[in-house]
Amino acid sequence: MNAPLLLLQPHHDGSGFYVSDADPALGDDVLLRVQVPHQLDGTPAVTKVVLRAVRDGEPMIVPALMQSSDESGAWWQVQVRLHNPVTSYRFLLAGPGARYRWLNGSGVHDRDVTDAADFRLVTYPPPGGWVGDQVAYQVFPDRFARSAAARTSPSWALPAQWDDPVVHRGPDVARQWYGGDLDGIAAHLDHVVDLGATLLYLTPFFPARSNHRYDADSFDHVDPVLGGDAALARLLGAASERGMRVMGDLTTNHTGVAHEWFARATTDLDIPEAGFYRFLNHPNEYESWLGVSSLPRLDHASPELRRRLYDGPESVVARWLGQGLAGWRIDVANMTGRMGADDRANDVARLVRRTATAARGDAWLLAEHGHDAALDLRGDGWHGTMDYAGFTRPVWAFLNGGGESGPGERHGLSFLGLPVDLPVLPASAVVATMRAVHASMPWRAWTCSTSHLDSHDTARFRTVTGGGTSGWIDGAGQGRGLHLAGLALQMTLPGVPTVFMGDELGLTGVDGEHSRTPFPWLRRDEWDGATLAAYRIWIGLRRSQVALRRGGLRWVHAGEHSMTYLREHQEQTVLMHVSRAAHEPLTVRLRDLGLRGRADIWTLHGQDLTDDAAGTVSLPATGPAAHAYAWATPH
Repeated sequence: MNAPLLLLQPHHDGSGFYVSDADPALGDDVLLRVQVPHQLDGTPAVTKVVLRAVRDGEPMIVPALMQSSDESGAWWQVQVRLHNPVTSYRFLLAGPGARYRWLNGSGVHDRDVTDAADFRLVTYPPPGGWVGDQVAYQVFPDRFARSAAARTSPSWALPAQWDDPVVHRGPDVARQWYGGDLDGIAAHLDHVVDLGATLLYLTPFFPARSNHRYDADSFDHVDPVLGGDAALARLLGAASERGMRVMGDLTTNHTGVAHEWFARATTDLDIPEAGFYRFLNHPNEYESWLGVSSLPRLDHASPELRRRLYDGPESVVARWLGQGLAGWRIDVANMTGRMGADDRANDVARLVRRTATAARGDAWLLAEHGHDAALDLRGDGWHGTMDYAGFTRPVWAFLNGGGESGPGERHGLSFLGLPVDLPVLPASAVVATMRAVHASMPWRAWTCSTSHLDSHDTARFRTVTGGGTSGWIDGAGQGRGLHLAGLALQMTLPGVPTVFMGDELGLTGVDGEHSRTPFPWLRRDEWDGATLAAYRIWIGLRRSQVALRRGGLRWVHAGEHSMTYLREHQEQTVLMHVSRAAHEPLTVRLRDLGLRGRADIWTLHGQDLTDDAAGTVSLPATGPAAHAYAWATPH
């Protein structure tokens, strides 16, 4: 395979390697660069590059100039002035034979395209510069660790012993209570630090009547069952001492039926709290989340609700950021403010952001979306999303180990909410999905989104890859190879990698509730040591290689069983090659990588490259596997 077609296509992305200022202000001039490889015979593929940028709703056309050219290709550049808060743009390419092509966020097209996948520059103030350097670790407080403090079992709970099987079907799912608390998390932070994670993401800590606490009774204090406000303060202090940040989880779409606001709302239709909810027939009929009556939905038409929850310095959003949280993950952000004919979702996001920025200038706001979030990532609201659509779903389809062509036990998992078996798709289809999803959002939003192999709402990735359905550790490594290939993708693609507690041990689970396994501190001899070691290695690479944290993304090749890509940064370039099975060898010319010799490349992880002939290298053809190579970026 001597022609990795994606590598030979013209390329541009929103990273600093191609955009002179990723965080520009209104009125700034920004220099844009396009890389155009030569054709296989060495002749120029493009003789004209034209910028098409939209200003005040009208396209404007600006010719680009060739900056430089060498044996591998040419660099073109053009300057654009940012007249609007969001500037969308793409490039027209013309070349030998009067070819007519457009380059946008989804790739190169030999036809006219819509503006939907245009590149976008955003002039709204950026989130904290710390976000892109993080590796997050997600903790479900009831299941991570117990402290020595005595806790009285709450009235709603069914107490469980730490090693009891997780109840994941039936009426007792939300009532099973293991007794994990915030002091228990603080006592075990060294495990998280040793893993290499830098950000602790907690699912809700507000008082509620369930183990998941997405049915809050109040937003004013920490659940006493978790140790109360003082325990959160201790956890924040312990995290700070270790150089870690902590992110909270806030539900802006609904409360629990026992919430103090809802309790008051049902007593009198004329008091302010009654306007916080949408009653169809007061007090017993009201809008609720997906028809679940215990979760009444909030009506964001109420100014008083906005003031209390997220608009201003006295709000819930501001108060807890002031207590030391680094940001919020917003639960059900895709539905928040959307109710029938009313759509206030983007207004809510803008107000939350204004309040968060005033309370803590570098706060990060992460929105939960289980699908395409592009319409909610315009640049002035949520900073990013949980990237289920652009990362989790395609990676599951690529590394599904329980399908017809996959190894191991057939797990029978459905495809993240769809009533079909989880498919097995070729890397070419997976990469096409990734490119399409990410083309519809600004680069900044993509890099401020989180990449998950799984979470508290999904099956465990180890089960997806064929590691079993027991809900316990896959210590034999049945799905390990594919799992670690997914780990490599998670740690080397754009976005903030987020590890769900226990993934590093090889825990399994068939659905979100089943995956909320208590962390097996007392059964260390059963941990999958190879998986744990791999997590430390890949997280270490993520943190040590600037190209993996802040580089662009240029696809080299996507075939049946492997995908190959470059993370390009001004200082360094990293080449990643990830496979799920043995595949046809992939040969790449060094000049197409911008290199003069094999000696310029060093191996970060995996097998060394093979010199096939003068000026070419072959990538390893085994699998499942992941290989990483780096070199100083030529200037």
